Amino acid sequence: MKSSAESLSPTRVKLTIEVPFDEFKPNLDAAYKTIGSQIQVPGFRKGKIPAAIVDQRVGRSAVLDEALNAALQGWYSMALQDTKTNPLSAPEMDLTKFVDGEDIELTVEVDVRPTLELPDPSSIEVTVEDVAVSDEDVEEQLGALRERFATYTEVDRAAADGDSVSIDLSAAHLDGTLIEEAQAEGLPYELGKATMLDGLDEALTGLEKGASKTFATTLLGGELAGEEVNVTVTLQEVRQTELPELDDEFAQMASEFDTVEEFRADLVERLTRGKRLEQAAEARDQVLEVLVDKVEAPLPDGLVDGEIKGRREQMDQQLAMAGLTIENYLADEGKTLEEFESELENDVRNSIVAQFVLDQMVEENEYGIDNDELSQHIMRRAQESGEDPNSYVQHIMEHNHVPEMISEVLRGKALAALVESAKVSDKSGNAVDLANLKADGTIGDPAEVEAAETD
Repeated sequence: MKSSAESLSPTRVKLTIEVPFDEFKPNLDAAYKTIGSQIQVPGFRKGKIPAAIVDQRVGRSAVLDEALNAALQGWYSMALQDTKTNPLSAPEMDLTKFVDGEDIELTVEVDVRPTLELPDPSSIEVTVEDVAVSDEDVEEQLGALRERFATYTEVDRAAADGDSVSIDLSAAHLDGTLIEEAQAEGLPYELGKATMLDGLDEALTGLEKGASKTFATTLLGGELAGEEVNVTVTLQEVRQTELPELDDEFAQMASEFDTVEEFRADLVERLTRGKRLEQAAEARDQVLEVLVDKVEAPLPDGLVDGEIKGRREQMDQQLAMAGLTIENYLADEGKTLEEFESELENDVRNSIVAQFVLDQMVEENEYGIDNDELSQHIMRRAQESGEDPNSYVQHIMEHNHVPEMISEVLRGKALAALVESAKVSDKSGNAVDLANLKADGTIGDPAEVEAAETD
């Protein structure tokens, strides 16, 4: 078999495939066997019917069609390998010559990734946030930890800010008709968090145990989202929250440290590492955004349209699960449908260009991947999704998502190299060292990093 590629445009190629008839004969033999097993001829066992008899019963053309249909995908796959073509769309095949006993010719047109002219990464300059841990950051972490070790004592008084309460809720239309799906009993709630309904905290503050109060609010979810309703809240229980003192005893209870000063210093270090990782993510996003803006990238219309359609369908499903419509979403965002669609198309185009840029870098630099890197990436994805790692691995194997995982790792390598080549500074004017940043947010020794890369 011979194959060649002809560029029709920066994003489309035509493959010409020529197959000698002798190479087609194994497919014919298999077709005769397949068809022979499907028909019954007196005096012959299934699968043992001679070719001449099969021709008499179903016709030579039916056998040729069966053989050709079975062979086309294999020829196409071989042509992709021979011409090093990476398709972005389904193939459009045209059988240009198919005469019994003669060589076979066909052409295939597919969309492909264009070859891009990439700017020098060192010409890209971006500015990211400083790595700075404030006293407020530390106090917020300490406060969250103290809440984890809080104790609750039932009290016989009116509800106050910070109390943990148990409540009943009953929502009704403005005409007084109860809303069946908006009735609940024994709901736990922390007064002051404002995490449930607008107006609930105000209604509960100062309310005595067993008492009720009605307030007006707007439902945020479900089929009645946006409707003005009246909600009656009944206070069933009040528990006072008592936080542990921030002292050495608490430090020993909540950590491996003996003193609160050591505990606080460790929190500062951990917060610093986290902010370094946030800074690195910001740098990656900015560098890639700048690069995409600098690149002229023609895109196949079919690819863009397909991605837009897929994202819209996914979004519609998510909104439906939340009991919302696209109209509700647009109203909340303060956007028109035209603005939303324009932003969506722009996001899709930028996302595709970004993938093209990284894929070309992977190809040009011949980045590789080993089993450990792939395994670590899959485990990270499982943790991010909140799924059991074994179930996650089984899912991606069953649905053939491994190539997708490999592409993500390779694109990550390309992006890391891109960011390391760019000029990244923080808002204070300091150069940001990303080449030696480890996955846990610590800064590695340059010599150790270089040795690890060499190994």
